[in-house]
Formats: sequence, C-alpha cells, structure tokens
Amino acid sequence: MPFSRMNSLVMLSAAAGLGALWLWAELVDRRASRRWLGGGRPAVEAPERTHAVVVLGYGNSGERANLVNRFRVRAGVRSLDPRSENLLVLCGGPVHSSTSEAIIMQRYAREHLGYAGPTALDTTSRSTRENIAHAIPLIEHADTIAIVSNAPHAEMGREILWSERPDLAVRLVRGAEHRLGEAPVLKILGALRATYAKRTALWRRSSRGITPDLRPPRL
Repeated sequence: MPFSRMNSLVMLSAAAGLGALWLWAELVDRRASRRWLGGGRPAVEAPERTHAVVVLGYGNSGERANLVNRFRVRAGVRSLDPRSENLLVLCGGPVHSSTSEAIIMQRYAREHLGYAGPTALDTTSRSTRENIAHAIPLIEHADTIAIVSNAPHAEMGREILWSERPDLAVRLVRGAEHRLGEAPVLKILGALRATYAKRTALWRRSSRGITPDLRPPRL
C-alpha cells in the first residue's frame, strides 16, 4: 500500500475515533445534566420565588480565571432564572493560589460577563464535598437550586446534596451547563474522569460523608 494512502487511512481512522469519543462524551454529559434532580419548580410565582445557582470551583493558579472556571461561571450566569430573585453562589478556596477560586470567579462574572446581581462566596472549601457543605447555609432560603459545573461534576454535587440535605435536594433544577457542541475538550475529559471515578471507589468517596463547616461570608 502506498505510504500516502496508508497515511490517509490512519488520519481518517483517527478522525472517526475522535468523533466517536466526542459523541460519547456528549451523551455522558447530557445524561449527567438530568440526574439527581428534585421534584420540579414550586408553585411560588415570581417575584416572590428565589433561585440559587451554586457554581463549583476548580483549582486555579494565579489571579485570572482559568478555562475551566470561565466555563463554569458562564454556565452559572446563564442558569439564573429571569422570573426569580437570584443568588449566585461561588465556591472554592485558595487551593492553587493565594486568592480563593470563589473570588477569582466572582471577578470574572462581574468584569467579563457583566453580572451585577447578588453573590455569596465560599472562600475556604477545598473539595466538592466542602463546596456543597459550605453552600448549604447560603441556599436554605431558595425555592429552587441549580448546581453548576461541567455536567458530571454537577451531578456529583447534586448527589452530595441529596445525601446531606434531601429537604433541599428536592428543590434541585437543571442548570445550563450542557449545550450540544460546546467545550468538547472539557466534555471529553469530564466524561472520562467521571467514568473512571464511577468504576472505582473515587465517586463514592467524593459524594459521601460530608462534615459541614462554618458558614461562609455573604457578600
């Protein structure tokens, strides 16, 4: 077989494999966005209804929001409900930087996305379990709650809330993190990581056994 033809076949095979991986990641992402939700929206009508959006943090070096946190904040802002009084809850302590992930994400939301609404910050948590535990005191008043991240990670956050506070978890609604074709690399990495975690003990360890900490400041 001529080298050029063999090279073309290799490239086509690689493209087909990558396309199949992307489609699989899209399905994993879509399914994850629909799991561990509550019973739907309450009967309370706007403007009395309150809606809390909890954005889970990701390790962030430096002072600028990295790619993952920029995606999560964008998904969080578009998960706000125009029919409700909203609260954007940003979670994450200073894991890889002297500045907390929550503050970095708040800065990005305000300076780059133009978000001017109320926020509440968890500036001390260092894991997904702590993100949820520290957010609980800030969202207890909300009629509806959306937990936002990449979809498999948000699913884990909702599962944690069901484990820790089922009375709040019944208020869970879908966030807007899943959009067809958006952030394909993040979707593939998130799907691979979630699949591996679910096949091992990592998912179970991450989604169980929360110990709530002190109430973080509301800003």
